[in-house]
Amino acid sequence: MILERTGKLYKKEKNFTKGIAMPTCISVDNVICHFTPLKSEAPVVLKNGQVVKIDLGVHIDGFIATAAHTVVVGASKDNKVTGKIADLLRGTYDGLEIAIRSLRPEASNNDITKNIDKTAADFGLTPIENMLSHQLERNVIDGEKKIIQNSGEKQKGEVEKVTIDKHEAYAIDILFSTGKGQPKDMDTRTTVYKKNESVSYQLKMKASRVFFSDVNKQHGPMPFSLRSFEEEVKAKMGVVECEKYGLLTPYPVLYEKEGDFVAQFKATVLVMPNGLLKIAGLPFDSDVYQSERSVQDKDLQTVLKSALKPKKKKEAKKEETAAKKA
Repeated sequence: MILERTGKLYKKEKNFTKGIAMPTCISVDNVICHFTPLKSEAPVVLKNGQVVKIDLGVHIDGFIATAAHTVVVGASKDNKVTGKIADLLRGTYDGLEIAIRSLRPEASNNDITKNIDKTAADFGLTPIENMLSHQLERNVIDGEKKIIQNSGEKQKGEVEKVTIDKHEAYAIDILFSTGKGQPKDMDTRTTVYKKNESVSYQLKMKASRVFFSDVNKQHGPMPFSLRSFEEEVKAKMGVVECEKYGLLTPYPVLYEKEGDFVAQFKATVLVMPNGLLKIAGLPFDSDVYQSERSVQDKDLQTVLKSALKPKKKKEAKKEETAAKKA
């Protein structure tokens, strides 16, 4: 659908790339991220009550928008979700909204990290360790500035302290767990990769060279899935040497402990001179997911209630006058 819709845009432009910026990943229950199986693999059949995370990205001329959303299979206004799963979804979504509203010019990425982690604690949840929200740049999905959640000891020193500036774009990506939040790499085949622009290597095998040439032509600098290649066997052969010598960066399928659940909400946000603009990401359906927990921290409550775009003085005065008359 992404290719079909982007294919209709900017048809007259020459040398104009557009399409998938992040292959669609559908990760269920304790699967954290990047699950996008190949056509030859056994289908995964969804069941009522499962927690399903949908993650994808699109680009137009290298300008990227990504989003992720979590739903419970079978949930509706007549079949509401309550208890710990509702707490998980509400808490993760509030974590997203607080992180977005913390993304003001001159704000520090470390302060945003603290706000994300404190939000999880208020809901009795754990942020998945070392997950990153990235600045988005043209043709770069993992830009220079990063915001980490629940950083482990090793990663604390690795993420450089930075401040947010006007005219920047960010993919704010929040993943909370009902468990300990420690991701594990199991035996699931990695199918999502991205070209590593900083490495060059002369591939030895013909299959690898053909595959890597196709990656360049079809996907350029964007992440892609092996599923997008017509000849799956050749793609599986070609990727081995490319990954071994660092030409491709793998996006492994990560897992939380069996029996625990993970939710993910992601939005693309522009830091504008007059406020914040959320250009991708869905609203939360609080009629369906009814949590009895909420943000307790007073400072976080203030952040959560703040407007994306602060009202202009004239508008604020008008509202004040109307309130007094009422």
